[in-house]
Amino acid sequence: MKVPMVDLKGQYQALKAEIDDALLGALAETRFILGPNVQEFEREAADYLGVAHAIGCANGTDALHLALLGAGIGPGDEVITSPFTFIATAEAIRYVGATPVFVDIRSDSFNLDPELIEAALSKRTRAILPVHLFGQPADMDEIMSLAAARDLLVIEDCAQSFGSRYRGRATGAIGAAGAFSFFPSKNLGCYGDGGMVTCNDDEIGARIRMLRNHGSSRQYYHDVIGYNSRLDELQAVILRIKLGHIDEYNRRRNAVARGYNERLASSGITTPSIPEDRDHVFHQYTLLLDERDAHREAILAHEVACAIYYPVPLHRQQAFADFDQPELPVAEACAERCLSLPIFPEMTEQQIDLVCEAVLGAA
Repeated sequence: MKVPMVDLKGQYQALKAEIDDALLGALAETRFILGPNVQEFEREAADYLGVAHAIGCANGTDALHLALLGAGIGPGDEVITSPFTFIATAEAIRYVGATPVFVDIRSDSFNLDPELIEAALSKRTRAILPVHLFGQPADMDEIMSLAAARDLLVIEDCAQSFGSRYRGRATGAIGAAGAFSFFPSKNLGCYGDGGMVTCNDDEIGARIRMLRNHGSSRQYYHDVIGYNSRLDELQAVILRIKLGHIDEYNRRRNAVARGYNERLASSGITTPSIPEDRDHVFHQYTLLLDERDAHREAILAHEVACAIYYPVPLHRQQAFADFDQPELPVAEACAERCLSLPIFPEMTEQQIDLVCEAVLGAA
């Protein structure tokens, strides 16, 4: 590909000396499980996000699972969430024995439509789980207001939104808990799997710390049945270094997105909106266009990468066929028309031009 979806090699080369030295230092220290780098990363991430607790875990899916467990969501509960997201969002709800209730999205943000939530509530509803999809924060004021009025918890899926802010507050610092992924391609990504749960409640934080480490608050004493879901020490080394660059990475992603929007403005293609009251960090830059599959093949023929996130909304997945699913026309239309273009901090103006030439040539 002339332009890949993401260039992890380029980012590594820019940080190679610092990362290599730090990894060698951690190897020499030989404190690999919940070691000093995990502890320091948790502290640094908490400071950056403005939360009381940032708790590292094995991956983003575990972060969602632990956040729900920590907040007390369990069998018989219903959780309102988006159908237009990666399956981990709803998987985690099922893991704790609860039922995901899918509510349609807004086509301008791909996020949960707060105006449709109330109609989906029942006596069993315990929480709302908004997804800050593609790096754009959901409409959190409306969601938090509704949750407060109905005594519901809000758990944020921040897997794609590290560093984004909603009206001055970091995603992951607004609801009862937030769940982050550090998958390598994320805005803040490690070199394997990694995740984190954030919260401001001391009781929830203590519960999650126990659950991620075999239900133990001190070695060989186990208060509850827990899990083995600890952030790896070497991944924490990498995350600590990259955390120092995250604002610049997100600034560059925004510059790429604005460059795309400017070049494609007269094409008739629906490009992402860039709201003024929140920070979109563009984990993905996603278009909506008719005859999407034909456009995709034409773009790939120009040796430019592109991807479909997501081709089948969750309420139409076989994994959730065991209970009745609603008609969610906006999510279904987006799934038929969405196409994501390459976006990463190291993109050059020449690469942006190549991508737009391929898109316009395919139109």
